[in-house]
Amino acid sequence: MSFDHKGTGKVSAALLFLKQAFKGEEMDYTTISIRRAVLLLAIPMMLEMSMESVFALVDLYFVGHLKESSFAIQTVGLTESVLTVMYSIAIGMSMAATAVVARRIGEKNPEGAAHSGAQAILVAAVVTVLLSLAGMIYAKEILLLMGASEAAAEHGKQFTAIMMGSSISIMLLFLINGIFRGAGNAAIAMKSLWVANLCNIILCPVLINGWGPIPAFGLTGAAMATATGRTIGVLYQLFHLFGGKRAFKLKRHHFNMDIPVIRSLVRIAVPGIFQFVIASCSWIVLARLVAVTGGDQGSAGYQTALRLMMFFMLPAWGMSNAASTLVGQNLGANAAKRAEASVMTTVKFNVLFMLMVSIIFFFLSGWLVSFFSTEDAVKSVAQTAMYIMACGFIFYGVGMVMINAFNGSGDTWTPTWVNFFGFWLFQIPLAYFLAVYIGLNERGVFIAIPVSEAAITVASFILFKRGRWKLKKV
Repeated sequence: MSFDHKGTGKVSAALLFLKQAFKGEEMDYTTISIRRAVLLLAIPMMLEMSMESVFALVDLYFVGHLKESSFAIQTVGLTESVLTVMYSIAIGMSMAATAVVARRIGEKNPEGAAHSGAQAILVAAVVTVLLSLAGMIYAKEILLLMGASEAAAEHGKQFTAIMMGSSISIMLLFLINGIFRGAGNAAIAMKSLWVANLCNIILCPVLINGWGPIPAFGLTGAAMATATGRTIGVLYQLFHLFGGKRAFKLKRHHFNMDIPVIRSLVRIAVPGIFQFVIASCSWIVLARLVAVTGGDQGSAGYQTALRLMMFFMLPAWGMSNAASTLVGQNLGANAAKRAEASVMTTVKFNVLFMLMVSIIFFFLSGWLVSFFSTEDAVKSVAQTAMYIMACGFIFYGVGMVMINAFNGSGDTWTPTWVNFFGFWLFQIPLAYFLAVYIGLNERGVFIAIPVSEAAITVASFILFKRGRWKLKKV
């Protein structure tokens, strides 16, 4: 009987904990137990990132069942690869916002945190509008530059134009969620992605295949659905950012231009943007190398595997975001040792998660790929890519926590240099050597990915243990 009571008590405590994580109650993460702090932040952050990855998978699923699906899959994949540059800018700005907002929250200064968040939104909006216009005008040229055939580029140019044109929604979705995470309110960030994805899931089949009086837009409908879903998610964010009874919320006067704050944000964001642009451009080069050496079907298979990998990697990235928030808030509270302990606790959780993902990829790759393509050649390439890339998943789990720890402290230059050497001076040359010189074609590209990621992780861990990030002022 006592065992039953204990078991029931544990279940009740777990459910209460999950309810607290989903609700997003305001609390001081610099004083509660480290394990509790990591999990309270990580659970909604993992679900938030899972929802972000669902966008690409939903599009991939529906367009994978269209006629000329290899063209459609390739267009979605190549467009997502180009959009990673926009994601890089968004992530760079959001990490700057997270670092500064978290530091102000740790200093018990919610007014300063809100002001910093508003200044980040101002800067990001200006940059994104200019890039969106360029993407809309040169959509076809972008696809051709990425290695798509003339037929594939013509087929997918409208999809790419709409996705690039809606970049402001992508930017704000990332940035505002970064602000919420820095404030310790990961639950709102999670819920905004739920709202956006629910809209996308409903609209995708309707706009792609048509329904009643609504015509079928095919591949273009996927872009329309995604753009609409993300915009609705941003509106949900803005509702909570400006309303509610929380101590942290934005008001009109917070948007009065403040050059010193903007300068501080840009100083953190610029290397952060470079950090992810470096990684993104490396992935773009790899995508083009696969398209050239593996053809349309090889490219489609790689993009399928990549989307599946990102579906599982983004939750791990979400967990690693907990380290960013906790490092920023604890440094703001002058608790550097607690900040480091929070990072190492996050590493343990992320390694366990990535170990489970590795097992899934090794044993269920065929079943997963079958959801997104009916072509045997595409499925074969996708499975091969999944097997090879899964060999480095545990390294990925450690490496992304290290990167977020640096970024949370405001030290965005260290991971930028690590990425530069790891991706541009190691991964790309290695991929070219294996794919072209050795003649392994797309398999050579696949092998270069886990090898380079392992090297990046080892370098990041060594630099983290040196501890210079603890001295960073923001």
